[in-house]
Amino acid sequence: MRKVYAVSGGVSKFAKSRPDKTFQAVVKEAYDYAIADLGLEFRQFNELVDGSVASYFSDHFTRQLMAGIMVQDYLGLCPKPGHRVEGGGATGGICFQEAWKAVASGYMDVCVAYGFETMSHVETWKGNEFIALASDVSFDYPVGGFYSGYYAMMVTRHMKEFGTTVEQLAHVSVKNHINAFHNPYAQKRNRYTIEDVRNAPMVAWPLTRLDICVMSDGAAVVILCSEEGLARLEAASGKTYSRVLVTGIGRGTDAMRMADRPHQSFDDFMKYNALPHEQENADTVAYYRELWDHGFRYPGVHSFRAGRMASKQAYENAGITNPLEDLDFIELHDAYTSSEIQTYEDMGLCRYGEGGPFAASGKAFVPGIDYGLNLPEEPICPVNPSGGLIACGHPVGATGLMQAVFAIWQLQGTIEKHFGDATLQVQGAKRGAIHSHAGTGTYVTVSILEAEE
Repeated sequence: MRKVYAVSGGVSKFAKSRPDKTFQAVVKEAYDYAIADLGLEFRQFNELVDGSVASYFSDHFTRQLMAGIMVQDYLGLCPKPGHRVEGGGATGGICFQEAWKAVASGYMDVCVAYGFETMSHVETWKGNEFIALASDVSFDYPVGGFYSGYYAMMVTRHMKEFGTTVEQLAHVSVKNHINAFHNPYAQKRNRYTIEDVRNAPMVAWPLTRLDICVMSDGAAVVILCSEEGLARLEAASGKTYSRVLVTGIGRGTDAMRMADRPHQSFDDFMKYNALPHEQENADTVAYYRELWDHGFRYPGVHSFRAGRMASKQAYENAGITNPLEDLDFIELHDAYTSSEIQTYEDMGLCRYGEGGPFAASGKAFVPGIDYGLNLPEEPICPVNPSGGLIACGHPVGATGLMQAVFAIWQLQGTIEKHFGDATLQVQGAKRGAIHSHAGTGTYVTVSILEAEE
């Protein structure tokens, strides 16, 4: 298997609506930026690229079947090979990994992964209905309806099981919105307080409007290449690129219908789902044993087994033994503040049940930013330094690729160049993770990126 480099990326401005451009033109906005960052001209790059993978969630938003091939044509990539992927909220993360596969397998030397969504073409309630069709329409959808209801149910169970508080949820919102204040690509660039989050209009208790991401128009592009492809691009541009290596990918799945998800025994959890640093820590083993002895059920509706599987696989591939210590930052899928807290646990940043205290600890914040909070601990691994989905927006097919672009820029040390502001640069970042999540945890991808010495 060949080395795969994430060499460049571009992001369009994410916005509630982009009436100025068609979906094809919004993708080209990101595409042109990624090419220019390589120091290449449009036609010059198009001669060097071998093919593409397209990422968009729903045909309903564009009211157009095969929209991917229309983008392929608009970008001047016909008749080169390409295909479209779809996997709910994880669509962009899957796209990134499919492009990685195309290069790692030797099928391509230079592959473009592009994703988009233009969600403004329908009313908000209709958009929520389209998104909710990614739940089981025969069983869950008639009962649960829109996704805010599902996630409210999950977090209330988390609160009941572990004592998680609404103030801990609000810490996530404050963190991500203030991070996005320094990100010019973000849709929502506002400073909020805990009180602002809790006093916002209630959507589905305990989730307020500021606990939930918004629908968006936007696109993102990542260029992946082999060592041969990298040499080809460098020869054409006359430049030497800062190399970001994709060192591991992981995926997990779970049953669409939550009632179909089986509970695991303590022994099975420790054998199949516990991470190495958990298995090797006697206090953690005893902690989990006590949870099971008191009636804890895994995965339940408070945890995403697919997220744990994707994380475990990616960590194994990348040689990560303790993610909190081994990762310098994470861009994760925070469609809800509650799902960020759940994902802290799935990714092993803390133990199951400790996501709430972890959210308010300060460990996931960006150093040097005044959040207006009394945080008891120093940052260790900033989570969503970009602002995440809650603040950047969530044009579904673009989101996982947006995370990849921001991760590339972090590892290249070029946040100031691209943002015009160095505040969000994680100093000395060498290794980061991107996490993409679909449905109620039915598809999850985790990819590890690392700056090559």
